[in-house]
Amino acid sequence: MLLNATLTVRKDTPNSHKHLKWQKFTDSVIELVSKEKKQLVFLLWGAFAQKKAKFIDETKHLILTSGHPSPMSANQGKWFGNKHFSKANAYLESIGKQGIYW
Repeated sequence: MLLNATLTVRKDTPNSHKHLKWQKFTDSVIELVSKEKKQLVFLLWGAFAQKKAKFIDETKHLILTSGHPSPMSANQGKWFGNKHFSKANAYLESIGKQGIYW
């Protein structure tokens, strides 16, 4: 599941719908999924996403963090080489689950 913290924006205007309180909804979704499921991988890309870690039970799940894959962050070395896809698969395989065909 791919989930952005704010579910809508005006075209070419990042965070333009922040005032709509999407974050309350998405925070609740993350918290519920963390509580109800086990052994999931959460990929938190960018500083804003990393703030969501507080809603995830790290004793039950793997949390991977890195810079955002946007061109600016990626070109500053905060994205390329994080190996999140192979790390996620290694974790899944280590607990007897099938890796993801990314």
